[in-house]
Amino acid sequence: MELKLRNLTKQYGSFTALNQLNVTFTPGIYGILGANGAGKSTMMNLISDNLKRSTGEILWNDQEILSLGKKFRKVLGFMPQQQGYYDRMTVDFFLRYLSQLKGIPPKQADREIRFLLQKTNLSDVCHKQMASLSGGMKQRVLLIQALLGDPKVVLLDEPTAGLDPKERIRIRNLISEFSQGRIVLLATHIVSDIEFISDKILLMKNGELVRMGSTEELLMSVADKVRELPCDPGQLPELENRYKVGNVSRRQGQTVARLVGDNLPPESKTLADRLTLEDVYLYYLEEAQ
Repeated sequence: MELKLRNLTKQYGSFTALNQLNVTFTPGIYGILGANGAGKSTMMNLISDNLKRSTGEILWNDQEILSLGKKFRKVLGFMPQQQGYYDRMTVDFFLRYLSQLKGIPPKQADREIRFLLQKTNLSDVCHKQMASLSGGMKQRVLLIQALLGDPKVVLLDEPTAGLDPKERIRIRNLISEFSQGRIVLLATHIVSDIEFISDKILLMKNGELVRMGSTEELLMSVADKVRELPCDPGQLPELENRYKVGNVSRRQGQTVARLVGDNLPPESKTLADRLTLEDVYLYYLEEAQ
């Protein structure tokens, strides 16, 4: 089971939103990390064929998805960034409506909806209108609709946007639970959403794939690029001009700056055993001030 993107490009006039993307996905969770405008949503919309590509190929098990048409859409589940739902529909009616649009037989839809509502702890609200639900509940309903029909490829574009930390954790755990035997692409700019559940992480910037690897591989790649430097608060502007500055903390009355970059001050202290994915994000994706 493979999803291959070959030289995938999307241009709007002279602007290139996605540039010559080459990557192969197999079953697992792929966290796609980048700032707004990095090309994450563009890639999702090209895979779902909501956008017309400029050049390149998208292959499902070595067959072009444009040739597969409905056959590919049957194995695809999509939770887009810009969510749409009908406020006056009940949760149950909304999910059954989408099941019909997906062509899922009624008996199968009934089984799947009951099972997914139970697994997401939403059975008690199945007869409530969508408008009455909290933001976290709505996101769980929209995750359910992406999973209807037992898709083998699931696209999740900013699934935790606007949620509080507790609901973000709940959504992440559900994604991890439902990922077995599927290719799951989870696009976000929130580092914590993917740090612990992703098998591989794609770092995207300006429409290009900057780096790809496991969390451990990415952390090792910046092992000598992150240091801490005690300093006076008045030194921070100068440090920010020369380096990428992460967290600034106070310890025992002293200001400590976390520096990320190349050629860091020799008097700074290495942090090889306390690296985070935020360090990776800063090194590869953030511009220096």
